[in-house]
Amino acid sequence: MKNFLILILLLFCTALKAQRVTVSEPVSVRDDFAYQIISDERGNVLLFRNKKAKFEVQGYDNKMQLSWEKEIELDKKNPEVLEVAPVGGDFCVIYKNKNRMQSILKIHRYSSAANLLDSATIKIYDSVFFTPNFQITRSENKNILLIWYVENQNEITAMAFDIARMKLLWENTFIPDGFVLHRDFSQVLVNNAGDMFFVSKKDNFNSKRREHYLEILTYGPSTGEALKRFVIPMQERLTYDVHFSFDNLNKELKAAGFYSYDNLSKAEGFYYLSISQKNTDQQTVKFYPFEDDFVAILLEKEKGKNKGIPEASVQEIVHRQDGGIILIGELNKEFQRGVASTNYYSRNGFRPITDYYYDDVFLISIHPNGDMHWKNILHKKQYSQDDDAAYSSYFLAKTPVALRVIFNDEIKQNNTVSEYVILGTGEYERRAVMNTERKDLNLRFREAVQVAANEIVVPSERRNRLKLVRVSY
Repeated sequence: MKNFLILILLLFCTALKAQRVTVSEPVSVRDDFAYQIISDERGNVLLFRNKKAKFEVQGYDNKMQLSWEKEIELDKKNPEVLEVAPVGGDFCVIYKNKNRMQSILKIHRYSSAANLLDSATIKIYDSVFFTPNFQITRSENKNILLIWYVENQNEITAMAFDIARMKLLWENTFIPDGFVLHRDFSQVLVNNAGDMFFVSKKDNFNSKRREHYLEILTYGPSTGEALKRFVIPMQERLTYDVHFSFDNLNKELKAAGFYSYDNLSKAEGFYYLSISQKNTDQQTVKFYPFEDDFVAILLEKEKGKNKGIPEASVQEIVHRQDGGIILIGELNKEFQRGVASTNYYSRNGFRPITDYYYDDVFLISIHPNGDMHWKNILHKKQYSQDDDAAYSSYFLAKTPVALRVIFNDEIKQNNTVSEYVILGTGEYERRAVMNTERKDLNLRFREAVQVAANEIVVPSERRNRLKLVRVSY
């Protein structure tokens, strides 16, 4: 036991060693429609810039100095980029464009020097009356793209594309029984083998609480390309929020969520799901009410009757190697109000303002059998206004010995960046990462990218000037 504690202490000290921060020179993004950071897996960073009229890639070395830039060509007829996907040190650009009466879905693969290596037409749509609104989900290993869209609120078309082999694996169209997109849809995900899981919340309202269940439709290589269905009864509870993730190591579909009894204005507890892909009847489902102490600390109120947690969401799931998970939740809300305005065009003399609140993060570690391991609250308070919460929330970095929850202490120019370092045992430490005072940095952690086991790159955008900030541990 003594040796074990010494080992934990050594790992914790390793996790807390000093970090190095490197900042690039600023570039103007005034004309950019969007941009994306890409790792080339060699210590260099690529910046893909979508300027609507043209597309450009810039290469940065490990000192964050701009090494080169290159314009790439997609199609001449107004291409619309849907996804930029890193793959094995290269990257792919998935886009659509129109050619006369056709909508064409295409993919290009480029080297880390932005040289075109391969291209393919994924699908051609001949209808002039319908242009698919494509959605894209990626597998954990980043090699499989699930491209899907919905027609008429109930007809789903999905296809799995292997970007490592530039090959379409399958395509299918299906209409789930009684499905209405805006009412029932929850999530779509794909595993590393190319199997799709389409999740719906059925009868998720108070008058049908006893009948509420989650429905999973799955299709792909493991089903023999036959659509299969299974359900998870919610045992007279409503789903306040839920997030699914596929455990590719243990071949299990995992989920964690919050539940309510009476209405969906608050979460009264959390639950854990584990379903074997081989035998979907083999399910582990466990529910836990939030303890009064936990709610009181999280909401910063005096301990009393547990009235639940409002404005909470499941942000993500971290898979443990033993088959368990870590649920990561966050308190967040937005509030719109009107303030007096002298603008002639404002309605009734008021203009709308949106306030964004992103507060405490909480982690719940759960064993594979559904038993709770540990639970922690990571305090933070973030408030911003009319910025789409671009600088709020956090980034989760996964290192060999710890999880790092990195965030802005305050949403302002002169700010301290902090992090919580959490070990697998639940032990954690809060520390400062950097101070942005007089550095002209506004860090957008929600768009950060982990480029190595011990490095992340965070975009900083201020007054249409973009800098890339590399943090090395």
